[in-house]
Amino acid sequence: MTALETNLDVFGDFAPDGQQSYDNAVTRFREKNIVLPTFAQLRDPSSIPEAIKSGLAGVEKNSPDPKNLFRVHWYNEKADEPGDNFPGFVDVPDHIELPSELTGVDARIVLAFGNRFPMIRAHKVLAAYACLAARVVTGRFDPTTQRAIWPSTGNYARGGIAISRIMDCRGVAILPEGMSRERFEWLDRWVENPADVIRTHGTEANVKEIYDECNRLAQDPTNVILNQFSEFSNHMGHYAVTGPSLEAVYSHVTKETGGNLAAFVSASGSAGTAGAGDYLKDSQGAKIVSVEALEVPTMLYNGFGDHNIQGIGDKHVPLIHNITNSDLCVAISDRSTDTLDVMFNTPAGKRLLEERGVAPELANRLVDMGYSSICNTLAAITAAKKWGLGSDDVIISVATDGSELYNSEREKVMSTHFAGGFDEAEAAETFSAHLENVATTHALEMGPVERDRIFNLGYFTWVEQQGIEVEDFEARRSQDFWNSLRGLPDAWDGMINEFNDATGASHG
Repeated sequence: MTALETNLDVFGDFAPDGQQSYDNAVTRFREKNIVLPTFAQLRDPSSIPEAIKSGLAGVEKNSPDPKNLFRVHWYNEKADEPGDNFPGFVDVPDHIELPSELTGVDARIVLAFGNRFPMIRAHKVLAAYACLAARVVTGRFDPTTQRAIWPSTGNYARGGIAISRIMDCRGVAILPEGMSRERFEWLDRWVENPADVIRTHGTEANVKEIYDECNRLAQDPTNVILNQFSEFSNHMGHYAVTGPSLEAVYSHVTKETGGNLAAFVSASGSAGTAGAGDYLKDSQGAKIVSVEALEVPTMLYNGFGDHNIQGIGDKHVPLIHNITNSDLCVAISDRSTDTLDVMFNTPAGKRLLEERGVAPELANRLVDMGYSSICNTLAAITAAKKWGLGSDDVIISVATDGSELYNSEREKVMSTHFAGGFDEAEAAETFSAHLENVATTHALEMGPVERDRIFNLGYFTWVEQQGIEVEDFEARRSQDFWNSLRGLPDAWDGMINEFNDATGASHG
């Protein structure tokens, strides 16, 4: 087994040598009264026992309380005020449908809000839970002796630290030093040892530097690398939870009007969220749009560089990216995401949107969209134009996090591009350049040749650099491999129930 666990061990059974780790985890979770939610419960929180749901009312949503594991899903109630604890769940995941006055297309573009998730206000905490829970219940992680290493370009590392704190084990975040100040401030508040935040060289596109640090740490057997780019539990967590949650949103918005789920859109990043696209293709026949930064067009043009759409690391194809299932590849410029973030978060920008016909209430909700959320929106507009989609077509995506994570980045953009201030003229120019005239220049239909070309790019990272066997790497080209993973969440749920029975812990 290599340092990055790239032997395609997808943790579908109990580890042959995992009994001691399992027993230690049972003891620790019993002592700390930690109950693990099943993936079925996170997919459908109405199935969570009433005793657990009622117990959440007195738990602060952003605290490292074990009960908050039962909030790691898309159905959390929105806080009306900053201090509200939103203890309740909603019937449909909170979402926004963007009007044609904003998008310029007839297709219905819908995004589910990721900043309703607890602790980190981003949906990557779900991926972190899936990765660590799968290891705990299969005897592959001992919380009493091992450290959980969370390599990331931002939100996943924060999610990993949150889940580690809740599961009473030591977590280590690895992320590029150039990520937003708000991410590091959050980490400083949550880690007990400052050495548990490791800053690697570079920014968003410097993923290899993260892997190099992982390989160094993996020389110590007490460090367990939970690499979001190669942990298939990341992919399957989103397949099992995010996919059905987005399907519920789609069913809700088309209940009265009808409509066709035309596409799912997601920026690549670790490609974990793309697992939701696989679910929606299986369930609804939706096409899948894979998105990257134009400044680093790895999939589109075999390109390289640097960019600021934080949350979508580049210059490689993640091991868990089922790229041969994608239908369209789109590149979006960080100049667009940077400047639209300014427009969505300034009075002049909001006034301009209202002048263009966007309802004030909806304009105010755009603050719940961070950089990658705006990127997903622009890619959805591109796809709608590329495919000529109409008013009966729905494109669904995720607003990974909110603009509150980018206040410091917005200050940089303002000082660089809008030193004289952002007024009505600047807002009008931004709207015209980055919304009204979204082009399809950097959008590529994905046939067999293009799918294979992009798939092959992963060879250089995973075989040459990280030591995965060619046969294992190649197996992922076929959909048969991905289909073989679909039963894992049900298997893990059985193990989670057995584990909870063994601990005897209860939130009732």
